Amino acid sequence: MARVGGRNAAFAWFVGIVSAAIVVTLLVLAIPMFPVASQWLAQSGRTTDGSDGAGAPSPGASSASDAASSPQGCRDLYNDAAWAVLRQTDGAVVTASTDPPVSSAKDVVAALQPAVVLTCRWTSDAGEISTTVATVPTDAGAIAAASLPAKGFTCADDDGRVRCERTDGDLVESIEAGGGRWLSTSQQAWHPSRYAEGVADAVWPAEG
Repeated sequence: MARVGGRNAAFAWFVGIVSAAIVVTLLVLAIPMFPVASQWLAQSGRTTDGSDGAGAPSPGASSASDAASSPQGCRDLYNDAAWAVLRQTDGAVVTASTDPPVSSAKDVVAALQPAVVLTCRWTSDAGEISTTVATVPTDAGAIAAASLPAKGFTCADDDGRVRCERTDGDLVESIEAGGGRWLSTSQQAWHPSRYAEGVADAVWPAEG
């Protein structure tokens, strides 16, 4: 028997109309998801190292970089010769922590609120030394220079930062601040040669 073309054409039109209706329905249902999908695509465009696709670092990555530029361990504060002298002192023991700075100028320290990166405490038969590296506001040097002389410190500008020192019998103290960094040392009875200058060179390394 011969096929009836009219019936096949009608059926094809019916299927086409139903298919188009399904597609339109799916598009309507998907519209509310467009903003979500756009947000997901934007987030997926960021790299896993905390930067966006153009390589701009996030604030968290910048903070991590600043912290990494400071000495991260007690060994980082000393050159080989100084480290050998300290370690060879009878009874020498060094302990690393994030304890607050040891200083007789407690109210000035409290006002500046140094965020401690590292505190190294040395004990030996000769005496004790405590050194603290921290971050502070960039105006901390000026505040220290204005406040510490009343506590018996002598302050002076030292290569773009403020350096304040105080001696009281066997106690020798130094506080330095500049460029957003803080370095303080308290030496009780134990005074290795050029100790304060050496740790300052590690915190503020010479350029070039």
